[in-house]
Amino acid sequence: MFHVNDRGIDILRFACSGLILAGGSGARMGENKAFLKIRGKRILECLYSLFQGLFDEVLVVTNEPLRYLEWDANIVTDLYPVQGSLVGIHAGLFHASLPHSFVAACDMPFLKKESVEVILGESEPRWDVVLPVTKDGRQPLCAVYSKRCIKPIEAQIERGDFRISNLTKSVRVKEVYEASFRSTDPELLSFFNINTRKDLAAAEKINRNRSRLES
Repeated sequence: MFHVNDRGIDILRFACSGLILAGGSGARMGENKAFLKIRGKRILECLYSLFQGLFDEVLVVTNEPLRYLEWDANIVTDLYPVQGSLVGIHAGLFHASLPHSFVAACDMPFLKKESVEVILGESEPRWDVVLPVTKDGRQPLCAVYSKRCIKPIEAQIERGDFRISNLTKSVRVKEVYEASFRSTDPELLSFFNINTRKDLAAAEKINRNRSRLES
C-alpha cells in the first residue's frame, strides 16, 4: 500500500520499516555517537522522532542493548559476534517485519524528512537497495534495503567481507542522484555524518549558523 505525501511523492508508508544503526563505542569519536548532542538533543533522539513520523515500525540496532533500556523503542541486537555497519544492517533486516527497511546511521544530525521521502519515493519491489549518490560517492547508510539482501549479506560475512560496497555488486541497486535532493536540502546536510571530534565541531558550527539565520 502506498501513501502520497503533500508533494506528490509515493512513499512505501506501510511496507517499509525504519532502522537506526546505533552501533557501539565509536572508536574514532571515543564515545557512543548515538548519545552525542546537537541542538541540545541527542542525535538518536532526533532520528527516532523523525522515523516515528515516517514509519509504522522503528527498530534501533545496537550491540550494546543495555545502554538503551531507558528508551521506549524496539531494540534489536546483532546476530553475528562482530561489529560493523553491514552486520547491523543484517540484524535490522532480520528483525524487521516489513519487506523493505530505510537504514540510517546514528551519527546523522541533519537528516531531513524530505530527503528520506525522496529516497522512499524511488523504492519499488524490484530494487534490493535504493541509495543516494552525492559528489562524495554512494551513501549506503542512508538508504532503503530489501529483505532479499539478508542472504547475500550472510554470504559476505561468512567470507569475512564486511564492506557494504561489495554488497551492492551482488544485488539490484537503484541510485538516486544529488540533484533530486537539492531543492529541499541545498547543502546536502542530510548526508553529513559525525565520525570525529572535528566533525562534531563542524556540526555545532552548522547549527549555530542555522540558528542565526532563523532568528
